Amino acid sequence: MIKKKKKFRKASKKEPLSINLRKFSRSAARKLRVLIMWFLVRVSILFVAVLLTATTYFYTTIPSFETILDGRSKGSVTLLDRYGQTFAWRGKQLDSSLRSTKAAKHLVNAIISAEDRRFFSHFGVSFRGILGAIRINIMEGRHPLKGHGGSTITQQVAKLLCFMQKVKTESGCRRKSITRKILEIPFALALELKFSKHEILSIYMNRVYLGANSIGFESAAQRYFGKSASDTSLEESAMLAALLTAPSRYAPTNNLILAQSRAKLIINLMLEEKYITFEEAQAAKESPAKLTQTASASRGAHFADCVMREAPNSLTIHTTEDIVIKTTFDPNVQKLVEDSVNEVFQARVRGDSKAQVAVVVLSATGEVLAMLGSRSNTKLPGQFNRAFQAFRQPGSAFKPFVYAAAIEEGYLPKFRLIDTKAPPPNLAHLGYWPKNFDQQYLGSVDLATGLTNSINTVTVQLAHKVGLNKIIEIAEGLGIKSAMTKNLSLALGSSEVSLLNLTSAYSGFLNLGKPVHPVGWLDLSLRDTKEILITSSKQSEENVIGELTSKVVIEMLKKVVLEGTGKQAQINNWEIAGKTGTSQN
Repeated sequence: MIKKKKKFRKASKKEPLSINLRKFSRSAARKLRVLIMWFLVRVSILFVAVLLTATTYFYTTIPSFETILDGRSKGSVTLLDRYGQTFAWRGKQLDSSLRSTKAAKHLVNAIISAEDRRFFSHFGVSFRGILGAIRINIMEGRHPLKGHGGSTITQQVAKLLCFMQKVKTESGCRRKSITRKILEIPFALALELKFSKHEILSIYMNRVYLGANSIGFESAAQRYFGKSASDTSLEESAMLAALLTAPSRYAPTNNLILAQSRAKLIINLMLEEKYITFEEAQAAKESPAKLTQTASASRGAHFADCVMREAPNSLTIHTTEDIVIKTTFDPNVQKLVEDSVNEVFQARVRGDSKAQVAVVVLSATGEVLAMLGSRSNTKLPGQFNRAFQAFRQPGSAFKPFVYAAAIEEGYLPKFRLIDTKAPPPNLAHLGYWPKNFDQQYLGSVDLATGLTNSINTVTVQLAHKVGLNKIIEIAEGLGIKSAMTKNLSLALGSSEVSLLNLTSAYSGFLNLGKPVHPVGWLDLSLRDTKEILITSSKQSEENVIGELTSKVVIEMLKKVVLEGTGKQAQINNWEIAGKTGTSQN
């Protein structure tokens, strides 16, 4: 059998150009894919290596759980009134005793609902949350990293810890940038490896700022509601969690209505997450959280500022410990002061007037009971306080020290001098002669009348007879701390004094000649151990002027109120002694 040979078509000597191009393209594409895969694999390996290295580094440098609960560089000061009740706070308040496992269930659920719904299921970083936040920011016309952050609670803890200061400044740590976002990832992973979820949540609950100088939920719960964060109700928990967005804006001490409105949004989020029932949500909305009386009163800011300056700075302004100061402040007297001042301004002062006021209430033993440093901003700390920071000419309110010096030198209230428009011949050489405020001149008058009617000419003559040195000695001894000029205008109150010093100097008359040193605080103690660190010292009780002199001055000052320039200060059935003073009109 003969087999037929297969016929083969001879290949063309030269293939078409299109075929060669396709072969080249396929080959190039394969090589490019290999190159890209090679690059991606190596970049991925490098990224993982860097991530593991950074995570390991952060893991080894993060301190223990207990160590990082308090991130403050300074301590705080709590001020108690004379009845042992808190009335003011200074510095960042912190109570790091709270643990998420011991906190109120509603509080934990409110935080999770508001800040990180998948907190217990993710491993520290939510890329979906970050990408979602970037998308929302772009859609709303903002920078991709400004506005919504998409950070998990763990990432927020990383920011609160400021990467344990590996970023040089706190502002750099908190600045929204790609670098910061990248750094958050290994630090957050390190936190997740180092601590349990409940420990991370505890760090967050203890270090986050919640307005009104409160750091952490325990401090905020005590500040706003007077109770532990372990005992907060649903509505209180929602209000606390609402502060996380903007603590200063939503602080209930700043705007309770706004805080309550924001809390309703948190309640809705808790309802969406099925942490509460519809009935519970409705009940909480209908009965929103309210502040304690202490938190809402916010009375005594000017008094607290004065105490912070008067007590040792190392234990107040610069304290590294949490300090409690027991003060002499009486909130009942303070309320009367503020109500009275408001009444006067509403009844007798124009609404557009720039007139100001300062009030100091001092006990006979020198305890400062109340203080008002201005007519406005009476609840804000750090405002200019006219009660002890302003130095003003006291005008005729200084005259009692001139008369006290005269009585000490033997002059009696019945001693007479000439009230005249022109200086007497024997005083013409002085080169100084005042005018009377009312431009009236009575001729021969006794000292009692001179003080009652606040006669300038009589006071200057008396000062010349007694001597300026004697007047200054008595004024300083009774409590005037500011410098006094040695010229006859001193007798009419030309040298500036603070109201606090002037008030304490007047108290020396009531104290029968012994100086009364104003005291605003009694002792300072450590908040945690209650150990008393220092007590206010007792000052000298030696007489500056005699008891008889003091009694005579008081009687003369009674006449000022009964018959003279102080008539408007009369109060039925009250025995009042005092002196008016006017300077610069």
